[in-house]
Amino acid sequence: MVFVRTKVRAERVKKAMERVDIIADTIHSDRLQEERERVMQNFRTGDLKVLIATDVSARGIDIPNVEFVINYDLPETSENYVHRVGRTGRANQKGQAVSFCSAEEKEMLAEIEKNLGKPIHRIDISKKDYQITLDMSEENPHDWQSLLNEGEHKGKKGKKKSRR
Repeated sequence: MVFVRTKVRAERVKKAMERVDIIADTIHSDRLQEERERVMQNFRTGDLKVLIATDVSARGIDIPNVEFVINYDLPETSENYVHRVGRTGRANQKGQAVSFCSAEEKEMLAEIEKNLGKPIHRIDISKKDYQITLDMSEENPHDWQSLLNEGEHKGKKGKKKSRR
């Protein structure tokens, strides 16, 4: 599940995913009830792998087996963070949550950490690394699998035995 703050952002993220051949759908207040039910059914059965949701539309829905929650935007309240990440790792299952945080959202991140009573592990991305990511995306706008394979290969590079 991917969480965003607004229904407009949900549709923009969906279109961005489509541009790189990732099938996704949205659930937000501008969707008709029958559309929401269809999208949720597709997500529950696994026919839809990426669901983009706003906080309001995702409240109260039970979705088993969610492995990943991505906070594309941090929520407007720290309590919503708990609701979002609570969609994964239910019962004895494990799950992961990843949150993107812009400079403008750092105050909200501090509030979330205070509410949780512990810090959230951070991975800072430098402007240079961000630019490299953008450059790679422009070179291969629709070939995400090659980018993933390339990254995996680089990570294993030092571990392989040399051939003679």
